[in-house]
Amino acid sequence: VPIYEPGLDPLIAKNVASGRLRFTTDISAAVAASRVIFIAVHTPPVEDGSADLQHVLAAAESIARHMTDYKVIVNKSTVPIGTGRKVQSVVRRELTRRGLNTEFDVVSNPEFLREGTAVRDFMHPDRVVIGGDNDKSREIIRELYNVLYLIETPFIFTSIETAELVKYASNAFLATKIAFINEVANLCDAVGADVRDIAKAMGMDGRIGKYFLHPGPGYGGSCLPKDTKALVKIGQEHGTRMSIVDAVVRANESQKHHMVEKIETRMAGLEGKIVAVLGLAFKQGTDDVREASSMPIVRGLIDKGARVKVFDPVAMENARKHSFAGIPGVDSSRLDELAEGTFAVGPYRIMYCSDEYDAIEGADAVVILTEWNQFRHLDLPRMALSMRGRSFFDFRNIYEPGDVKSAGFDYEGIGRPKP
Repeated sequence: VPIYEPGLDPLIAKNVASGRLRFTTDISAAVAASRVIFIAVHTPPVEDGSADLQHVLAAAESIARHMTDYKVIVNKSTVPIGTGRKVQSVVRRELTRRGLNTEFDVVSNPEFLREGTAVRDFMHPDRVVIGGDNDKSREIIRELYNVLYLIETPFIFTSIETAELVKYASNAFLATKIAFINEVANLCDAVGADVRDIAKAMGMDGRIGKYFLHPGPGYGGSCLPKDTKALVKIGQEHGTRMSIVDAVVRANESQKHHMVEKIETRMAGLEGKIVAVLGLAFKQGTDDVREASSMPIVRGLIDKGARVKVFDPVAMENARKHSFAGIPGVDSSRLDELAEGTFAVGPYRIMYCSDEYDAIEGADAVVILTEWNQFRHLDLPRMALSMRGRSFFDFRNIYEPGDVKSAGFDYEGIGRPKP
């Protein structure tokens, strides 16, 4: 399995061994053997924020090129409103070119999996959304999820367009909650309030809920940044201003820069300082560094003159391969040659470390950016002996400020009162 996702390796191995799961590059055989075909390809953002549909439409054309009987084609990828109709047009055009009048249906069945808990989310979803044009296609997809239907998982049957918008609306709302609590945390820093108590009190209100009210250095990953920008673009294309979502996108970018400013201000400048960054993945439980807040923060620290020592339990290799892509002045061909324990030559000076204590050794400051469990129980006395400085930036609020201060550190969280 080419990605890190807890529980996925044994699940795949079990189903391959039982014959329920097979892999092939023969699309003709796969289409012939299937009644239901899921399109689950990447929809990366283009420069204006809209989703790139070339892979989705290419997959649809490939399916149509090999169809000979009725199929249900399911859009599982996150796609903008109207994609289902585009898929229908592509399939019809290809069938017409082949001289066929084969029946087919297109269904939208968005996924709501969270990286790090994707297996559990798939087995125990909050809801299953099925968008189609007729009862026949909807019922076929419902049958696929029959085990969930029997345990009374909520099912929502709706139109293709509505199902397509559900995913964007859900992710945009979650991003809004994160951006909101980050701004409240920044206000807490200014007035001396405690954001953890505020979030706890807010979360007890059933109208608000306790989830996604944890402040941090900004949301990242493959979904929230891409989907919020895409929703703003979709609104523009349809003459509807998505002003709240647009503000969320801008607030999230600002939060990352704010983290660099906090570090620079507290340390009275970064020129010549060594900063240990713990955590590169956008959250714990994944090796995904796409749109991770760690990337612009590390670059920002280096731009200010710091040298940065980094460690992540599972995302180091992805960071090596992808974090420097497209940055002017860096020879990307040399990145794979950079050994652990040596600073990169050039404007972006990074040392890849073997563990958290290797990263901390000799550092003027430590910055926690990902809430991995192993970072929750750092040996503070050991750190105090090995570090050159005493700055402790807990940008996931996983430590009690007083405990860190008692160990001799200068603590800085997000929205936490100074100890």
